[in-house]
Amino acid sequence: MTNQGTNLDPWYSHYADRTAGLAASEVRALFAVASRPEVVSLAGGMPFVSALPQDLIAGAFERTMRDFGPMALQYGSGQGMPALREHILDVMALEGIRGSVDDVVVTTGSQHALELVTKLFINPGDVVIAEAPSYVTALTVFKSYQATVSHVVIDEFGLVPEALEERILALKAEGRTIKFLYTVPTFGNPSGVTMSWERRVRVLEICRAHGILVLEDNPYGLLYFDQPAPHAMRSVEEDGVIYLGTFSKTLAPGFRLGWALAPHAIREKLILANEAAVLSPSSFTQGLVSEYLSAADWRGQIDTFRGVYRERRDAMLTALDDYLPDLSWTNPNGGFYVWVTLPENLDSKSMLPRAVKELVAYTPGTAFFADGSGRTALRLSFCYPTPEFIREGIRRLSTVVNGELELLSTFSQTGPLETVRPTEKIISPPANLG
Repeated sequence: MTNQGTNLDPWYSHYADRTAGLAASEVRALFAVASRPEVVSLAGGMPFVSALPQDLIAGAFERTMRDFGPMALQYGSGQGMPALREHILDVMALEGIRGSVDDVVVTTGSQHALELVTKLFINPGDVVIAEAPSYVTALTVFKSYQATVSHVVIDEFGLVPEALEERILALKAEGRTIKFLYTVPTFGNPSGVTMSWERRVRVLEICRAHGILVLEDNPYGLLYFDQPAPHAMRSVEEDGVIYLGTFSKTLAPGFRLGWALAPHAIREKLILANEAAVLSPSSFTQGLVSEYLSAADWRGQIDTFRGVYRERRDAMLTALDDYLPDLSWTNPNGGFYVWVTLPENLDSKSMLPRAVKELVAYTPGTAFFADGSGRTALRLSFCYPTPEFIREGIRRLSTVVNGELELLSTFSQTGPLETVRPTEKIISPPANLG
């Protein structure tokens, strides 16, 4: 009898094949370590919710229970409350989007919307085209539905249209089925890069010509620092774009409320998929957020968040200049993240244990590529730590990087290593085009 080894899970052989794609992401694995108080975590993208006045939420809670208590505690529609969907239209209008309340589907966070779209479209072996690097949990979702992720390079202006078209033609020549393009075009996670307006228009033209749906994920679009980002791709393309939004970054992630704005036929299937998954999104949280948007100065609150994150962005860039001047990194005009390029001799994943020992955490670049690339890069998050902690975290990180370089130099006996700056890398983006 062949020895097949042992597994502590007695139901291991009963799982569906697609569960092979379910694995803890490198970001999730970091949380246990990064949550220790002595560790400066530059890893997770947790919003700084303390900047949200508690009385605003308390007031919305009281009004929700007073005026809509029985309704808020009951089952609801699989599409979401009409009043909240009206408010969502107001939010999206800030990014140039005009839509119908009938085409908005409320979900349990935008992550849920992403999972529903993938469930609707992906058969095993289908291709999802995604930016390189790309949002780690999106890659996990695609893999869990047995999709093949094909990456397309980005530069300082975002997704490269010529590379996208070349990849589409190559995949079609192989007989592959491409279901959609996944993009975070504004203050991208993890790159911090924003796709220029000219690129957005060109990418939409390419996808339209090849019959490819665009899944536009936009958690950070309103969190700009110096000037607004270009309008959303959905603002100029209605039939070929599914737009995903969320209140997690501009309000609080604990509400777990997001939405999808989809073409009419897709919207109907999204509602059915939503009902099959959760029956209905939380009536209580929908009512509470709707009350908040009705009574509070939510635009002013978003502006407060912008100031908080701008200060933290500036602290991180200054610290990088002071402690790691030989590295290269992005200079985001919004969002939560800075993408750092290491010398080619370093490996961000293998370097992480040493960083944790030095009481600083980051996310290795390998988390953001489906093929394991990205070893010479890492993502730093500036959204949660105070500016003082950010600076201390970068100081600790410099100790790690310089220690690794000294170690390599000692063993190579070739003298100090120079920082290599690849030609195909993400660099500081220019001012966004309006």
